[in-house]
Amino acid sequence: MRVAIAGAGAVGRSIAAELLENGHEVLLVDKSPGAISVERVPQAEWLLADACEITSLDEAALQRCHVVIAATGDDKVNLVVSLLAKTEYGVPRVVARVNNPKNEWLFTEAWGVDVAVSTPRLMSALVEEAVSVGDLVRLMRFSQGDANLVELTLPPEAALVGTRVGDVQWPQDTSLVTVIRGSRVLTPSADDVLEAGDELLFVAAPSREEPLEELLSLRREEGPAPGARDADGEEPDGVDTEQ
Repeated sequence: MRVAIAGAGAVGRSIAAELLENGHEVLLVDKSPGAISVERVPQAEWLLADACEITSLDEAALQRCHVVIAATGDDKVNLVVSLLAKTEYGVPRVVARVNNPKNEWLFTEAWGVDVAVSTPRLMSALVEEAVSVGDLVRLMRFSQGDANLVELTLPPEAALVGTRVGDVQWPQDTSLVTVIRGSRVLTPSADDVLEAGDELLFVAAPSREEPLEELLSLRREEGPAPGARDADGEEPDGVDTEQ
């Protein structure tokens, strides 16, 4: 996979080193001569140019890139790079760094951004994720498709503990993508049984986050979880699953 990174500062170089280690081709673009430090990431291609200029992006052959990462310290630059990458060169995947959380609302599909990464928001989400049990934590927003990556750690008293994944009626526009159990990362199947302490990662539409949190936080003493079936595969008494 070929990846172009606009911004060769500490963030851009770190991303480049990770991608190169994973076997990808990386081009670093920066307009500042002081940022061109080939010796720091010698395996990468380097280009001294303004990533906001069409002529520079032509020279970078952006149309051959599978991913463009706008990683400069200037939100205006990152937005322009994202828009040009998507609209002028048809880059399939555009990831943009958000420096000021107040600007996050701009980093949408309208500006060519598929994934917006806000470091302050991500750090606060990771803190919440580390200390919160039973509360839904939003980890990342995907601009394309209007969906979020959310996480919840299943508390011991949750009604879904001991329930098969295939027996849960998840909210519409919601997908359970990963279960983290201790040091294991599980791809959930219908036969997997949910356990207390499981970290559940979902991709969900924003409008489905509240019903998802209600489903996951339902306690045992409140009755069986909506959509859960008994050992005979029947809906529990008193549970109406009609929409």
